[in-house]
Amino acid sequence: MPWYDSWFGSDAYELVYRHRDADEARAIIDLVESCTQPEPGARILDVGCGRGRHSIELARRGYHATGIDLSEASIEEAREAAAEAGLEVTFNVGDMREPYCNGCVDGVVNLFTTFGYFQDDAESERAIRAMTTALRPGGWLVQDFLNPPHVRATLVEEDTVRRNGAHIRQRRWIDDGRVHKRIDVDDGETTRTFRESVRLFTLADFESMYDRAGLSVKEVFGDYDASPHSESSPRTILYAVRN
Repeated sequence: MPWYDSWFGSDAYELVYRHRDADEARAIIDLVESCTQPEPGARILDVGCGRGRHSIELARRGYHATGIDLSEASIEEAREAAAEAGLEVTFNVGDMREPYCNGCVDGVVNLFTTFGYFQDDAESERAIRAMTTALRPGGWLVQDFLNPPHVRATLVEEDTVRRNGAHIRQRRWIDDGRVHKRIDVDDGETTRTFRESVRLFTLADFESMYDRAGLSVKEVFGDYDASPHSESSPRTILYAVRN
């Protein structure tokens, strides 16, 4: 079973990443709005939406938001969160490698490093093509990914933290062009182990995949504050348009 099948829908994932909150979602959606200037009521597809915080923020701003994710548990939580917020958002279980539609949306977002999971690079490129297929001609894509030079320079090999009574130990390493993580969650009775493995795609890799998919890169940012991209940037955030 691929690591992402069991990890993203687990309660442990929410425990480890609970600091990724609504404030962070607002920051990246601010950047999306700033660079793409969507029309009021634009149709926006959130690919790899997880528990829906970005889709919900898009809907809160008046856009017609749809979120897809492979995790059924995450999609169910996203639906509940949207209902609690009193917002209309469409959430569906879906594989990012399969086109959601053909030219039905004005924009696509793929945020918080929800990419590079597949072992075969061809599958990642297939996901790029699927996102492009969903866009109308002239539609836009914003993809938010890690920045490999920054990852290599700042990698913390091990850390531990206690949250909600659980002891969380994370170990990280780089091997074979991927950054790997082992997460051990000890609640005092049992220890559960999860893994992450993300391909370290470079900016040049993305530019090549975009070119083959029929996307033109317009801007590249280094963080959610719209700072210019460089080797020391924490993020690689690409804004591209379908040809």
